[in-house]
Amino acid sequence: MGRTKSAGAQGGAGVATSRRVVVVGLLVGLGGCGEAAFAPDLTAEMPTRYAASDGRAVVELGSDWVKGFGSRELAELVALGDADNLDIEAATQRIAQAEAELAASQASLAPSLDGTTSASRTITPGTRSSFSPPFKTSVVDSYSLGVSGSWTIDLNGRLRALAAAAGAAAEAARIERDAVRLTTATAIADAWLRVGAAREQIRIARESVATAERTLTVYRRRLEVGTATALDLAQQESLVASQRASVPALEITARQTRNALVVLTGRVPEAFDPKIARVSGVRVPSVAAGLPSRLLTRRPDVAVAEANLAAQAANVEAARAAFLPEITLTGSTGLASAFLKNLLRPDAVASQAAAGLTAPIFDAGARSAALDQARARHAELVATYRSATHQALADVENALVAVDQYGRQERLQRAVVTAARKAQRLTEERLTEGTIDVTTVLEAERTLFSAEQTLVTVRLARARAVVSLIGALGGGWSKPAPTALAEGAAR
Repeated sequence: MGRTKSAGAQGGAGVATSRRVVVVGLLVGLGGCGEAAFAPDLTAEMPTRYAASDGRAVVELGSDWVKGFGSRELAELVALGDADNLDIEAATQRIAQAEAELAASQASLAPSLDGTTSASRTITPGTRSSFSPPFKTSVVDSYSLGVSGSWTIDLNGRLRALAAAAGAAAEAARIERDAVRLTTATAIADAWLRVGAAREQIRIARESVATAERTLTVYRRRLEVGTATALDLAQQESLVASQRASVPALEITARQTRNALVVLTGRVPEAFDPKIARVSGVRVPSVAAGLPSRLLTRRPDVAVAEANLAAQAANVEAARAAFLPEITLTGSTGLASAFLKNLLRPDAVASQAAAGLTAPIFDAGARSAALDQARARHAELVATYRSATHQALADVENALVAVDQYGRQERLQRAVVTAARKAQRLTEERLTEGTIDVTTVLEAERTLFSAEQTLVTVRLARARAVVSLIGALGGGWSKPAPTALAEGAAR
């Protein structure tokens, strides 16, 4: 017994030593393929504050940002788009494709089993076994029923790396759908604001036409009594015509933008006419920029770039592992007989097992080229990831500047409109009294019309800048935790 125990201990030590030799050999082999690829840490590149921000407000944007506009109609349109937008539906189906690819990659780590059954009859003519007659034809039947299986032992980690790449790709697809949802929501808000502005400008144009027509009526009366000239009348008629001519272009903008808005909700333009408030009546929310470093986890497009980079890092690992040996186990068992009645007898059992080791010797540089390509692709995606973060910072900075400056311009333009209205009212009073010339009247009406239209344009620009800032900050999105599928692929 003592000798047996000693022999067993020696055998166990030998197995352990063999395993250590294999592991060391694999590590040495991987070391010869260069270092593994990793995603860079970009937190050091992120500034501590935005240049266009006062640096005091650090409250993060919430996912319910649409409520800040104080419009139930806008909130309903965004909800419709989130539920029915066809771009979002397409992105959802891309997730299903990516998850199916992940499941297939994970399945390659497990053994595969196939059931087999066959029945055959071979008829051999006697002329093949006899030189002269009589020839006797032989008939041979064969029946089999069994199971065959194979398993590639992922000793080098190549299959696990491919599964990890598929898991990261699936994660990128899920985040990409969130990016499409954010883009759709901000596009709906932007289109809603533009339609409201166009309709308000149409209202202003029609009111200006009515004002100019009142003035035209006064000049016609004055012409009848000889206190105005035909030139005065013609000039006022020209103003009325030009203001009328401004309406069709505004109608085109309003209707075409409305059609685009309805399409964003996943419906045809004829489906419905959404209720849209005038842009001057919309409450523009105040949005805090927060900390720049948070963009790494709050911007879907940045997270997609990071997930794509992680997938490619796994592909690099798979390309490195391709230089190492691969072990495959195969086996089959079943029943075989030349007579169907004997197929289910214990004596009919047949089995086979085999193990194979495949190691690369010479491939004319194919594996090295594949590894170089994977590394170059990884380097490209590193640059893409960094570019996405830099662009995210620029988007926020640009939006902050626009919000601040358009807010300032709106305050100044309101003063312009107030002064223009006062001037136009005074000219109407003096026109009735007959103490003012037509040039002053025309100039006052033109100035008021232009000032009011400009105010609507500036208000729209400010509101759109806020929507752009919301999109630039990620719309309240936050990077989700890895899913169970992705975690399983990484192990």
